[in-house]
Amino acid sequence: MTTSARAAVIEKQDGPFVFRDIEIEEPRPDEVLVRMVATGICATDAHVRSQRMATPLPAVLGHEGAGVVERVGGAVTTVAPGDHVVLSYHSCGRCRPCLSGHAAYCDDVRAANFAGARLDGSNGLRAPGGPGADPRPGPRGHFFGQSSFATHALAHRRNTVKVPSDLPLEVLAPLGCGFQTGAGAVLTSLAVPVGASLAVFGVGAVGMAAVMAARVAGAATIVAVDVDPARLALARELGATHTVDPSEADDPALALRAIAGRGLEYVLDTSGRPGNLDAGIGALASRGRFGFVAFQEGAGAVVDAGRLAMGRSLHGIIQGDAVSPLLINELAEFYRAGRFPIDRLLTFYDFADIGTAFDDAGAGRATKAVLRFAPPR
Repeated sequence: MTTSARAAVIEKQDGPFVFRDIEIEEPRPDEVLVRMVATGICATDAHVRSQRMATPLPAVLGHEGAGVVERVGGAVTTVAPGDHVVLSYHSCGRCRPCLSGHAAYCDDVRAANFAGARLDGSNGLRAPGGPGADPRPGPRGHFFGQSSFATHALAHRRNTVKVPSDLPLEVLAPLGCGFQTGAGAVLTSLAVPVGASLAVFGVGAVGMAAVMAARVAGAATIVAVDVDPARLALARELGATHTVDPSEADDPALALRAIAGRGLEYVLDTSGRPGNLDAGIGALASRGRFGFVAFQEGAGAVVDAGRLAMGRSLHGIIQGDAVSPLLINELAEFYRAGRFPIDRLLTFYDFADIGTAFDDAGAGRATKAVLRFAPPR
């Protein structure tokens, strides 16, 4: 038995999204078939489209999916048909990081999320057969264990998170990656305590989630750093106590230190720009921690080890070091209580308008673009 689906496929580097009919295999014992309701667009999707990050093409991307479970494999006990779910990153579930509660650092993280296949190398997506069938090869699937740029997604029990059915899935969808990354960096990985000082470089979707999470954590000083005046104004509304435009400061590090006096206890960079590394380290207090969630490999950023004296440290962060079923539901409850207003960051698009959504996200016209799927007839 297979499920027919409609998918937006990237067939070549920097190419357009091509809508294709596909067939999805019946869920294996540890898999879940989800009818998609919404899916967020993340910078990682754009990086794979441009092949700055490698995933074999043609492929169905998308990794911030949310929907309703249709069928489950025989070994799945955590969700059932009819449940509302958010899909997150995938992991092997067997290695030391996974077994110790740090699945974002899975030893097989690249194979699980970027290979375009299951961990055993198989692909559950294929082109429809029969007379007059599409002669093109079926696209690669299982991107982040989901490939949510399609009307249905074949996920794994480990990356399928049951969420409250009374909250809108179109709002919860970005919790699967972007918002989880920003909030988890503050609440889990850096564990920012009450009364602390924090600067967030880059207040796009991930950075805004970090600002809101810092307010939830009770940080006393929350500095939003960006060159976009509109984003800085919104960051103020969502919890930032101070803002800095580095393009208007002769020395951004000194501008930040002037806010915190002795320097900042925590700095989080969501941009991956080499200059922010230098400014962020320069703004740190003794024993301060610099966390970064974005990576520009080969960008040439260099750190003078002497600047890390006085107990300063650098900390790379993936997916906010989140245990997704726990953090996603915690953030959903913060949203319900009005403490994590992610709905203010969202711009919605029909699935058919995925190209426009990517253009708007890339141009900064949408902080977080979310695709909505038409309800079944």
